[in-house]
Amino acid sequence: MFVWMKTIVLVLAVAGFALAQSLPDSSKVQDVAISNLYVSIEGGEKYPFGDLVDAVDNTFYAGLGIRYTYWEDFDGIVLFQYAYFEPHGKIPRINGVHEASGKLGLDYRWRLISPIAFGAGFLCNWTRADYEGDKEDFDFGHDPGATLTDNETEFGWFARLNLPVFTLDNYRAGLNVLWEQVWTLPERSNMLSVGLYVERRIW
Repeated sequence: MFVWMKTIVLVLAVAGFALAQSLPDSSKVQDVAISNLYVSIEGGEKYPFGDLVDAVDNTFYAGLGIRYTYWEDFDGIVLFQYAYFEPHGKIPRINGVHEASGKLGLDYRWRLISPIAFGAGFLCNWTRADYEGDKEDFDFGHDPGATLTDNETEFGWFARLNLPVFTLDNYRAGLNVLWEQVWTLPERSNMLSVGLYVERRIW
């Protein structure tokens, strides 16, 4: 509970500071797609929700991002992230899970609260267990995590809040808060990511 209170206070503080900043390059109306292009690096922490809380622990992630002007107050976003999850509790012969995630969506820059942006889109997650021995030794019907010994690909959607904090010439730094839901069966899988990013304008 204390961790979530700190996270909420951090997000509110950054949002308030971001409202006081100006971002001329991103606040201008754009008529031509890809008239501006930005690349970024990002790092932060991922928090599992629901059934995932009992399956894996919080973990750190790293990622790369591309943002480009799409139309007027909309930006296209492409995100690539990697994380390594350790199981919550001891699972025989499984040390962890590799996850590579690709995301494609749009950010909306509402002028009343610019430069803060809201985004949403679709995601594709690839996962594979870091396991010992041969996967043929696992009982896919009973062993926890056994299905992840064979590559798993899942789709879903995400929503994010982009809070720019600092801008200098062609550089920008800020906070990304991202909620994702993966369409797994029988239950959906949910996760929250909170990370810091540094972005550079290419043109």
